[in-house]
Amino acid sequence: MNINVNKVKIVVTIPISNVNEVRNAMCEAGAGIIGNYTNCSMSTKCIGTFKPNEKANPYIGENNKMEFVEEEKLEVVCDVNNVKNVIAKLREAHPYEEPGIDIIPLLDEESFN
Repeated sequence: MNINVNKVKIVVTIPISNVNEVRNAMCEAGAGIIGNYTNCSMSTKCIGTFKPNEKANPYIGENNKMEFVEEEKLEVVCDVNNVKNVIAKLREAHPYEEPGIDIIPLLDEESFN
């Protein structure tokens, strides 16, 4: 098996009211391309939890108080050579001070015999 990672999946949770803005920023930066299709994404409604400490400047909630927020988990594919640019645009559009971002390497079908 010859494994090369050419694409990643970027996953981030976002307050529901901000999802379209973040999705658009990421896709305009080049994420979400699958073959001949652009702006490809998947989103799932979820509940995010967090507790900002005394040094935080929370967009939602209060310092030292546990928060439960309706969010969407947004997933897009991205070429590995464009990850830094897409993450920069994600951070510019995302309202949170510290968004939780996962970058997951993806295997191409051609990697398997």
